[in-house]
Amino acid sequence: MSSQRILEAQGISKHFLVDKGGLMRRARSVLYAVDNISLHIDQGEAVGLVGESGCGKSTLARVISRLVDPTAGTLSISGNDVTHIGSLRFVHSPLRRKVQMVFQDPSESLNPRFTVFDIIADPLRQLCRPKRKAEVVARVEEAARAVNLALELLERFPHQLSGGQKARVGIARAMVVDPELLVLDEPTSALDVSVQATVLKLLAHLRQEAGVALLFVSHDLNVVRLLCSRILVMYLGRIVESGPTEDIFNRPRHPYTKALLSAVPSLRADGRVESVHLEGELRSPINPDPHACRLAGRCPRQQERCLREEPELQPCGPDRAVRCHFPLD
Repeated sequence: MSSQRILEAQGISKHFLVDKGGLMRRARSVLYAVDNISLHIDQGEAVGLVGESGCGKSTLARVISRLVDPTAGTLSISGNDVTHIGSLRFVHSPLRRKVQMVFQDPSESLNPRFTVFDIIADPLRQLCRPKRKAEVVARVEEAARAVNLALELLERFPHQLSGGQKARVGIARAMVVDPELLVLDEPTSALDVSVQATVLKLLAHLRQEAGVALLFVSHDLNVVRLLCSRILVMYLGRIVESGPTEDIFNRPRHPYTKALLSAVPSLRADGRVESVHLEGELRSPINPDPHACRLAGRCPRQQERCLREEPELQPCGPDRAVRCHFPLD
């Protein structure tokens, strides 16, 4: 596996203005969907981004895919700073094909008026502009074969496909332009378990054969464990822990990571299910207190320092980092 860096994000934030409304309209508040996140992805690497619903995973995925512009921070793709290129202009950039996204619901993300052939061919025509029709046909068929999609399905429309076939079309559409990074926003959540396994095997194969890197966004930790070598744990717009997958599963350092992992069914030696629950109310991502840990009020290890000083993301071992004043041993 090459050590070439495909993606480098530094201090990425994405904020949204929120109007509270009411009779006396005040200045709009700010929702901190993604707040000062730094990450990197190397060639051929599979990185999992996990966290509960509403933590900002999908927003971060869209910023990295350059579908939306960040509020702050810098983003580099294959060593090229693309922060200054707006999302509308980035559509026409030669760097657009390097990062492609596979969306959560294949039924909603496929144009119902296009045949499968045209769905896969569309990004090829837009980004690579082949001069001959024969080249388009050859590239589309090659992409279909790469995802084990039967060529006779190319003339069908999305409503004539099964869920697994639609998922393959979505992946083929992303792969047809030879990207260096696939950003996958919960691509298996709408599929049956058996179909999920097939799609995961396909992604692992593409990673091995084509050398494409993966950013796999999911709330399903078992799926992430099967596919990814490194995990980023996200909570209320922040990365709270990162590290190699097995280290995270075997030795979580952040209390939130521990609670997240405890939600995955597992049996202890005595046959009982071990679980950890976070009590209290989830803090609001709107105008969060900059002087308090975002898990404060729910954390079983909370102390007074947590309410007056937000922790920084600090190294806690080889390739490990945690955002906690009092990390787990």
